[in-house]
Amino acid sequence: MSKWTIELDRGTCIGTGMCTATAPDHFRLEGGTSTPVNETVDEDEAVVDAAESCPMEAILVRSADGTVLAPQV
Repeated sequence: MSKWTIELDRGTCIGTGMCTATAPDHFRLEGGTSTPVNETVDEDEAVVDAAESCPMEAILVRSADGTVLAPQV
């Protein structure tokens, strides 16, 4: 199983909590914005779902080779 990288733009995040509701094992709200629990994670579709659910598209999920998995553009 390969690892994925989570990048979160805290300047873009408005703290809706959609990611924490979708993938509570991977995101938490801290100081009014989201932060990943870990920046490198095992493959988990919940992380992709969280990135896709973010209304500000503040979450970027990349595969081990750097390919952007979410959000889809």
